[in-house]
Amino acid sequence: MHAIGVDIGGTKIAAGVVDENGKILAQTRIATAADDPASIDRSIAQVCATLAQDYEIGAIGLAAAGFCSPDRTSVQFAPNINWREYPIAANVRALLGLDVQVPIVVENDANAAGWAEYRFGAAHDATDMLMLTIGTGLGGALVINDQLVRGRYGVGGEVGHMRVVPNGHTCGCGHDGCWEQYASGSALVREARAMAIKQPAHAQLLIDLAGGSVDAITGPLVTTAAQQGDQFSCSLLSELGRWIGEGAASVAALLDPEVVVIGGGVAAAGDLLLTPAQDAFLSSLPARGHRVEARFELARMGNEAGIVGAADLARL
Repeated sequence: MHAIGVDIGGTKIAAGVVDENGKILAQTRIATAADDPASIDRSIAQVCATLAQDYEIGAIGLAAAGFCSPDRTSVQFAPNINWREYPIAANVRALLGLDVQVPIVVENDANAAGWAEYRFGAAHDATDMLMLTIGTGLGGALVINDQLVRGRYGVGGEVGHMRVVPNGHTCGCGHDGCWEQYASGSALVREARAMAIKQPAHAQLLIDLAGGSVDAITGPLVTTAAQQGDQFSCSLLSELGRWIGEGAASVAALLDPEVVVIGGGVAAAGDLLLTPAQDAFLSSLPARGHRVEARFELARMGNEAGIVGAADLARL
């Protein structure tokens, strides 16, 4: 059965028709405005209608960056889009005029990406997986015994909001010290700019890449400088990797995953991030030497993971 997967971002929507093997048969995207939920609904309906012209569609999955309801029909809260108790599935169904038997399923976007990696990507041979999506924030997805962990109320797997530093950096969720404040692209940029101000001589290559402005330093520039052998930038990625690995070890103490998949924009750093993350994970792992150790893998599904995962979950 073909399904449509829709990955909803703050500035754009990407959608595709996905077959049962996780292959995208057709794809499209459209710009959106995060402060206008009604226009997002219309854009979703537009891309779904366009894709359905050439394929018979049996389900639609919507990957949303927010806390989704237990019945997978609404977004309870989203930090970057103006969704509050928002019945997005019902709205899109009404706009499309769909038969009630065609399911429209709402999934957290990190869950969707993680499910794609579990089914078709880096964790396809595993039964238990921790997926970390390291971008602006830190998204997480958990698969335990071949089942996606949503929790009783639909908001399970939000590992980025585990508190790791009491009274630490303020998080967008309203609390402080959350893991994503130390293990995300935003954390990398914050530390890169702060250290460049303190140690401009050591950060010279990175500052040059940023056009001479510390405020113009970005995560991709840190990765570029590190790939050119810049030790300052390598140390920044190593520190980010340490936070990722130590936090993953805490998750492993509770859930014992078989594989930890690292995805998101920062994963473009490859082994410059993965190696220190795995080293920190192993050094922090309880009972190390007396247990099987989870392996670390880079995500393989790329930017299409949300589309593929949302479509596949809509079939279940």
